[in-house]
Amino acid sequence: MTEAGMQRMASRVFACLLASRDGSLSSAQLAARLRISPAAVSGAVRYLSQVHMVSREREPGSRRELYRVHENVWYEALLDRDQLLTRWTTTLRTGEHALGPDTPAGRRVRDTHDFLEFMQSELEGMLDRFRAHRTARDGGEHDGGEHDGVRRNEDFKQAEDLKRDEDPKRDEDFKPDDDFTPEA
Repeated sequence: MTEAGMQRMASRVFACLLASRDGSLSSAQLAARLRISPAAVSGAVRYLSQVHMVSREREPGSRRELYRVHENVWYEALLDRDQLLTRWTTTLRTGEHALGPDTPAGRRVRDTHDFLEFMQSELEGMLDRFRAHRTARDGGEHDGGEHDGVRRNEDFKQAEDLKRDEDPKRDEDFKPDDDFTPEA
């Protein structure tokens, strides 16, 4: 993930969350598993939250926050990219007109716009095909809504069962052989 451009610590935290049993861990659990400081966890989670790959959730009945990887994180990430492409293509179209469509700079901007517009139409088609694939795979469970079955805070699995001590060694899914340290 780091080689693809993600920050190193964010890559490690994301991989740790992705590989955890419930897809959620507290700051103390992340720090212990990755052998990093709470400040490093905080910075990584801030970045991952900004790019919509994890969310912060309060554990019911507690002041402790859990960090959760989204159920359909890659779908969500591509959906966000689709919205970003819309903004870029709008800006590029304006830039082409400002530079003049017959100038070398205007043609470069138009080529960039056309490429991104093509990518966006292909991405929309891929997301539609994935929704159809997922619906077929899951036996029609998805309703076709805006995020089509993508769960966030409202479907926090077994939230009442997640009332654990801050000590990660007492966490029911933490075992000595579960010493996962992703290097991204």
